[in-house]
Amino acid sequence: MAGSQMMDASGIPGNAAAVTPSDATVLNCLGLYVGGAGNVVVETQNGATVTFSSVPAGSWIWLQINKVKAATAATNIVAVW
Repeated sequence: MAGSQMMDASGIPGNAAAVTPSDATVLNCLGLYVGGAGNVVVETQNGATVTFSSVPAGSWIWLQINKVKAATAATNIVAVW
């Protein structure tokens, strides 16, 4: 995802892709859609690891995210950038 256009002039993300949680894959995304409930563990832009506990299905997480970590239990995650 790095190097791709992040947003159009309206401030709305212009791209989306399914996410497979991984400790190695760098996403550099602006937010996540969580389709299946569960914990979401991310690495933020500044390198901090944060756990969002019990995220309900259909939720959005708006945060600059480098990685969705392998410890994530939520499913059907989509990154936007």
